[in-house]
Amino acid sequence: MNKKDFLPISREDMQKRGWEELDFLYIVGDAYVDHPSFGHAIISRVLEKHGYKVGISALPDWRSTDDFIRMGRPKLGVLVSAGNIDSMVNHYTVNKKKRHDDSYAPENRAGMRPDRATIVYCNRIKEAFGNIPILIGGVEASLRRFAHYDYWDDKIRRSILLDSRASILMYGMGEKQIVAIADKLRDGIPINEITDVAGTCYIASDYDTDNSVLLPSFEECIDSKKLYADSCRIQYYEQNPYIGKVLVQKHGDKYLIQNPPMQPLETDELDEVYALPYMKNYHPVYEKDGGIPAIQEVKFSLAANRGCFGSCNFCALAFHQGRIVTSRSDESLVTEATEMVKDKDFKGYIHDVGGPTANFRGPACKKQLKMGACKDKQCLFPEPCKNMEISHKTYLNLLRKLRAIKGVKKVFIRSGIRFDYLINDNDDTFFYELCKHHISGQLKVAPEHISDNVLKYMGKPQNSVFNRFSEKFYKINEKIGKKQYLVPYLMSSHPGSTLHDAVKLAVYLKEHNINPQQVQDFYPTPGTISTCMFYTGLDPFTMKKVYVPKTPKEKHMQRALLQFRNPENYKLVYEALQKTGRTDLIGYQNRCLIKPPKGNILNEQRRNKNGSAFKGKGSFGKDKIGIKNRGRKAKGKGNMSGACSNHSR
Repeated sequence: MNKKDFLPISREDMQKRGWEELDFLYIVGDAYVDHPSFGHAIISRVLEKHGYKVGISALPDWRSTDDFIRMGRPKLGVLVSAGNIDSMVNHYTVNKKKRHDDSYAPENRAGMRPDRATIVYCNRIKEAFGNIPILIGGVEASLRRFAHYDYWDDKIRRSILLDSRASILMYGMGEKQIVAIADKLRDGIPINEITDVAGTCYIASDYDTDNSVLLPSFEECIDSKKLYADSCRIQYYEQNPYIGKVLVQKHGDKYLIQNPPMQPLETDELDEVYALPYMKNYHPVYEKDGGIPAIQEVKFSLAANRGCFGSCNFCALAFHQGRIVTSRSDESLVTEATEMVKDKDFKGYIHDVGGPTANFRGPACKKQLKMGACKDKQCLFPEPCKNMEISHKTYLNLLRKLRAIKGVKKVFIRSGIRFDYLINDNDDTFFYELCKHHISGQLKVAPEHISDNVLKYMGKPQNSVFNRFSEKFYKINEKIGKKQYLVPYLMSSHPGSTLHDAVKLAVYLKEHNINPQQVQDFYPTPGTISTCMFYTGLDPFTMKKVYVPKTPKEKHMQRALLQFRNPENYKLVYEALQKTGRTDLIGYQNRCLIKPPKGNILNEQRRNKNGSAFKGKGSFGKDKIGIKNRGRKAKGKGNMSGACSNHSR
């Protein structure tokens, strides 16, 4: 079949291609969107390129086997992914309440995939086909590959490979893994003998004691929070595709074995992946339901890079995509943008050019190309490594090329700028062009907090770095004659954050006239160092105790302090200020967060003492107000294992 088309979703589609059977059936918990920001699209197209016949069963009804058997038993195996987001994150808020929508489903309809979708889908596959190779991947599988703390059950769960009873697990970005496994299955190698593919996990009865590292067992992680923290630290240290070791974790009488990560794709390999014949849209079957909302965010955006050496502790990227940044070539991105212009719905605006971090275009230093990221050091925290190469020249050249394409009116950067990297670039050319050409009134940045005590547990730079950045941002905008604003992402209740820290943040917001409309409560998602802190109360790198706000009352107070201006939060803010002994912030002076409660006689001296007008003037400027601080739900972009362009929060 020569005509560019969607992959089969039915027997009729198979017949049009002249197929009698599939090589692989792909079960996915998202709607079928044939765009490279969706994991199932990349993996299925990669397999297609290598000569394999792939059918897609998207959002199957898991209550029966009907949707699983619709295209018949596949010849080689079944692929399973819960989708671009962990199904539990997709379904529940941080308060464990059901979400009312799902942008990866038709009509934004929630509830079209089950909780713990990977496990449920695997059970149905076994019911439908019996003994057949099952290959699991995606964010849900990737980040739950070891014994892990599960926020929704509030306990340590086994590796998802054991709970799903799948044959093999692919973690990270899965293009190389899937082809290697497919080729072996095609050549007749039994699935239980495929144990040498990098970036995979499998179950065995024994292991090579001489060439692997034994983690604390599943049972030991249940019994000891200290051992669980040890396990998380070792996992983090060994996520190195060049020198990482095989990791082994005992579960009962079986061993989970993780091979070292697959090496990241080179630039030419990335270019090939993004040049595959994607339809760049959702399947027409969803047209009657108004389409799939998630496509709107990415249809006119360019995925320019992968990986992130920022290594924020609350982000799962280090455990998933890795800390080595690789990028597509300018030619590949310009070609995609030129094709984008031809789309009838394109209005002249490229919405984004970036990835996990927009202004990272390559490894932090040359050493990473041979040895990977340093095991026990971070590139930007607590301050930039002296070996890091800080430059925006290649990114700037790319943006200039994109701006020059006929039909392109504006190229925006929306996936976020790492401000602590930018502020340390001695060449201001990019900063000026960023403000002049690539911002639509506001720039999203992620200071997350302003208390240095909290920032150190987040793995973020001190607040003074953000202040330097924001001051420079406004000075540049003043010079070029523009009124543009920073939109700060802020997080409450992260491990290490006390109520005093939350009050400190509220005071900062007051002084700098920042009025966040939405804020993010820390969400303990699988696979992050911060989640380990949340569960154990220990920093796994130092093994020192960490304060963790866990009670609903304190979490609500910390969040309310970020929006102290909201009348609905008054009682919580008042109680928090009383509890922390900061009643000096209750009054009529400009420096105060709230007024005294009605009917309460407060010391009137506080009202008029020494000229009450405390005019906040700092890094945001006297009259600059942060425009809406949008709430975030992690949307994993990428391949079968997702790319989580946004942080798992």
